[in-house]
Amino acid sequence: MTIIDKLTSLFIRQKSLALLPILLILLTIILFLLLLALPLCIVITQGLANGFGAFWQVITEADTFSAFKLTLIATSIAVPLNILFGISAAWAITKYQFKGKQLLITIIDLPFSISPIVAGLIYVLLFGAQSWLSPYLQYFNIQIIYAIPGIILATIFVSVPFVARELIPIMEQQGCKDEEAASVLGANGWQIFYHVTLPNIRWALMHGVVLCTARSLGEFGAVSVVSGHIRGYTNTLPLQIEILYNEYNIVAAFSVAILLLIMSFVLLLLRQWTENRLCQDISTHK
Repeated sequence: MTIIDKLTSLFIRQKSLALLPILLILLTIILFLLLLALPLCIVITQGLANGFGAFWQVITEADTFSAFKLTLIATSIAVPLNILFGISAAWAITKYQFKGKQLLITIIDLPFSISPIVAGLIYVLLFGAQSWLSPYLQYFNIQIIYAIPGIILATIFVSVPFVARELIPIMEQQGCKDEEAASVLGANGWQIFYHVTLPNIRWALMHGVVLCTARSLGEFGAVSVVSGHIRGYTNTLPLQIEILYNEYNIVAAFSVAILLLIMSFVLLLLRQWTENRLCQDISTHK
């Protein structure tokens, strides 16, 4: 091979390497447009196809408002309970050594590995009309399946890992030195948590809360199994969208989807903000 051939081959190789980042960027942009931007544009244009007045009429209709209210109720109950569980579980796992620690971690991760529909069926088997608890629930006039309590339980189950999973790595990294120092200085358990632990985990906690809220708002599978699809009573926003779409009321379905999209966009901004603050907090502690 002559020197000219070698130089030509080297030039072609360098040119190919220079083009590779450009091709990857173009591929990323194309995938973004096809998989995210285009569907979002279709949702917005379809939802507003009949004008803003028709859109407003759909989202203020009684069944849609009831679904919106139930979604907020289930989320407002599930998220605080998951915050309490997540902080308690993360504290126990990172600050103490005990038998069954790995089992607790596995239980926390269980909703990630179980299909939401299977989770809903589990609640039906536990609290449904054919369960062994059914006679006792009927005696005390308690209805869980096809009622609001079942929806709340299903929402809690699918969103339970997020807070704990955000806190555990941060608390493991920070260790126990600060808490031990505060204990030596005479602080009690609550003072240690409020003045030492909580400031160190606040951004990780907020990030977990945002993820938990997003999961709760958009849950479909488990809630669909336990809800019974009763209009104006057990329908959440995702279920309301499904019902409207199955009735071929396409514009109304996309109008409700816009409402859910707005909520998701707000949560996305909050997630990005908390993630940036969390990264800054981690770099500060290094």
